[in-house]
Amino acid sequence: MKICLLQQVYKDVLAGVPLARESHHYSSLINLGVEKPPEGDESCHQKHLPPTAGDGSHQDTDMSGVVPATDDLSNSFANMSSSLCPREVMLLQLTLIRMMVAKAESQEIELHVRQKYCEIFVLLLKEAKIDSKLIHLLGCDDRLLSHMASQSLAALVHFQLKEEDALNVPWLSFTLSSLLAFPGSARVPACLWTLAAILKETLKDAPVAAAGILKKLLAPLDAVLEGFYNAILLHHFDSHHYTSPYSEATNNLISFIDLLEALVASRIELELPLRCQRILFLKASYVLNVISSSIPYVIKKKFILLLKKCVLYKSREDAKSGSLFLGTPSLCEDMLALSNAVLQVVNLTWLNQIPLSGKSSSFGSSEAAPGHDSQSGSDQTVLRALSLVVLKALEFKIHNSATEAEIKGDFESSMSQLLMFWRSHVKPSPQSHPVVHHCEWLSLVFMEQDDDMWEAAKALLLIYLKFDRFRCDAADNLSQKEEESWQFLVHAGGYNPHCIFLFFLEKIAFDSTVLLDFLISSETCFLEYLVRYLKLLGKEWQQFVDVCNHFDTRHSTFHPVCSVKPPHREKQSCVTGESLQNAVCDAQVQTPSSLAPPHEGPVFTAQQGDNGAAEWSLSDSLTGTDSASLPASLQSLLNYDSSEDSEVESDGKECLVNTKQLPSNNEGELSRRETGCSCRDDERNPRTPEVSPPKPRGAPTSSCWTCMASSDNIAPLRVMLSKSTKCLEELQEAISRLQRRNLFPYNPSALLKLLSHVEKMSKSMNLP
Repeated sequence: MKICLLQQVYKDVLAGVPLARESHHYSSLINLGVEKPPEGDESCHQKHLPPTAGDGSHQDTDMSGVVPATDDLSNSFANMSSSLCPREVMLLQLTLIRMMVAKAESQEIELHVRQKYCEIFVLLLKEAKIDSKLIHLLGCDDRLLSHMASQSLAALVHFQLKEEDALNVPWLSFTLSSLLAFPGSARVPACLWTLAAILKETLKDAPVAAAGILKKLLAPLDAVLEGFYNAILLHHFDSHHYTSPYSEATNNLISFIDLLEALVASRIELELPLRCQRILFLKASYVLNVISSSIPYVIKKKFILLLKKCVLYKSREDAKSGSLFLGTPSLCEDMLALSNAVLQVVNLTWLNQIPLSGKSSSFGSSEAAPGHDSQSGSDQTVLRALSLVVLKALEFKIHNSATEAEIKGDFESSMSQLLMFWRSHVKPSPQSHPVVHHCEWLSLVFMEQDDDMWEAAKALLLIYLKFDRFRCDAADNLSQKEEESWQFLVHAGGYNPHCIFLFFLEKIAFDSTVLLDFLISSETCFLEYLVRYLKLLGKEWQQFVDVCNHFDTRHSTFHPVCSVKPPHREKQSCVTGESLQNAVCDAQVQTPSSLAPPHEGPVFTAQQGDNGAAEWSLSDSLTGTDSASLPASLQSLLNYDSSEDSEVESDGKECLVNTKQLPSNNEGELSRRETGCSCRDDERNPRTPEVSPPKPRGAPTSSCWTCMASSDNIAPLRVMLSKSTKCLEELQEAISRLQRRNLFPYNPSALLKLLSHVEKMSKSMNLP
C-alpha cells in the first residue's frame, strides 16, 4: 500500500495541491527504510536495503483513476505496476524529498503549503534522522541511488542554511572526516559531489542571501579544502594511479574538478573570498603540472577548460566578462599569480608536452562525423582554450607591468611558443596557401568560436596598445629605423591589430551583417573590441592604409595577372632580394632570437618571379568571395527593406559588398594594370591624384609593410582598403537604421561617431 500512497503524494506535490493529512503521516511515508551498517563499514550493499516496500504491497490495485495526471511522468505512475521493488520505492522517496524542497523554497507556492513542507522536513531531520540515512546511502554500490541520495542531501543542507541559518552537523562531520582521511576513504567522490551541489544551489539565491550562506558553509571547511587540494594534486598525486579513466583515482580527481569549478564560481559572491575559493589561482602550478602529466585526456581537458573560465573572469554563466570583477584587490592578486604561473611553464615548452590527440566526444561518440575535418586529430576546443589561457595571461601580466622591460622577454618567448603550438596543431585547408604571416593564425585558430575569437583579439589589441604606450613614454619622436623595428616585432609576434582585423574581414567576405550580429549579441566582447580598435584606427590611419596595400600586393602575387612581362618589371616588385635581406637585418637589431620560429623562414618570405625579383608573399584568403556563396550563418541578419517606413534601403542591396565596383578576379586586375588606372572612375576624374591625409608624427615612410606593387605608370589597387572601409560604412548605415526605429539594443552614439570618423578618412582618399 505504501507505493500507492507515495504516488499520490507525488501527484499532489507536483500539482501544488495542499497536503491534507498530518505531517507525521507524510514524514513516515518519505522516511527511508535504510538499516544502520556495521560500525566502520562505509559501503552500502543490497542487504542493507529493506526487504519489501510494505505489507500488502503486492495486493495494491491500479491507481489510474485516483487523481488526474498533471504530466507524462504522472501518467506513467498511474499505469505503473504496484509490485515495485524496494529500490524503486527508495528512488521515489528521494525524488519526493528534492521536489518538496524546491516547492518549499518557491515563492510561487502558497504560504500555507510551504509551511506544511517545512513541518515535514523538521520531523524528517529531528525524529527520523534522514540526513544520516542519506549519508549512509552515498557509499552505496548502486550508482543511481548514490547520486539521488547526494542530490537530496544537498537540497536538505541548503534548505537548513537558508531557512534555519544552521549548518547540518552530521553532513559537516561526514565531509570533514572524508576529506581528512584521503586517500584512505572511499567516500571522497560522494562527499565532493554533495558539496558541489550545495554550492550550485546557493548560487541560485539572491546575492545577499548567497553571501551569508557561503560564509557559514565554507568557513569550517576552508583549511581542510586547501589541504585536500595539496594532497590530491601534489603530495598524493601519482599518474600511475590514473592509467584507466574508470579508476577510483580518476573518479576522485574528476569530482574534485567539479568542486573547484563551483568554488571559483562562488568567489564573486564574497567581497573577501575565502582561501579555498582562491586556491586554484594561488597554486595554479599544481594544476599545470597535472595537465602535462600522463593522466587520462578527459582530466586534462576538464582542467584546461576550468583555467579558461578563470582567465575570462566568467566564474558564473550569467556573469559579465572583463573588468567588472577586477576592482577587488584579491582578484587582481589572484589573476596575477595565475598569469605568472601560466607564463612560467609556457616559457619552458609546457605547451609541447600536451598532445592534443584526444578526440572530443560528440553526442556519445568519439568518432568525427563523415566529411568533418578533424584537424589531424587535434581537439580544437582544447586548442582554443589553451591559447586563450596564454593570451589572457599575457594581457593581464602586461597590464600590471610598469615598464616594458618587466614583460618584454616573457611576452616574446610566450608568443613564440604559442605560434609554434598553433603551427603544430592547425592545418590550413588544402585550398588555401601556406600561412606565412603570423597575424593570420588568430583567425585560423578561433574562427569557429566567436566568443573566444574576440576575447583573443581583444587581448592582443590591449597588448599592442600597452607596448605602444611604453614606446611613446620612452621617446616623443622615433626614428624611421626604430619605427620599422617596432613594426617588424609586431608582425613577427602576430599581434598587429590592423592585420588581425583585415584577416577576419576576409574570412567573412566583408559581410557587414556578420559584424552587426556580433554587436547585437551579448555572448561576445565584440563591442568592446570594436570601440577600442576604431579609436586606434583613427590614430593609425596611415599604418592601416599601408597594411591594406600589402594585402593587395599579396593577392596580386598569388594571382599573376599577365604572362607577358611588362617593361621595367624590376621597379614594380616590392623589393629586391638584396633590399629584403637588408630590411630584415635592420629590423632584427632589436629582435630577440627567441621570437624567430624554428623550422620556418622569415616572417615574410620572398618569392622569385620570372625576372628574378623578389616579392612579399602571404596566404590567400576570401578576398574575392561573393556574398551569395556564404553559408546561412553569414547571411543578412535583418531584412532592412521590409519596413514600411524605409527611406533609402528600398533597394535592399546596401548591406552586400558591391563586387561590381571592386573586381577582384584576374581579369579585373589585368585590366587595371594594362590601362594603368586605379579603382575609381577615371573618365569622370581622369587626372585627379589620390589625396591621403597627412602622416602622423613618427609614421615610417617605408617598412616591410609599406611596399606596394606600383610603378611610375601604375597606381595602387586599393582593393582591400576600399572593401574594408565599405564594410564599415555599411555597418554604420545598418546601425543608424536600427537606431532610428528604436530597434538597437543599446545607445550606439559613441560607436557611430567612431565609424563616421573612419568614413571621413576613407573619403579623403577618393576611394570608389
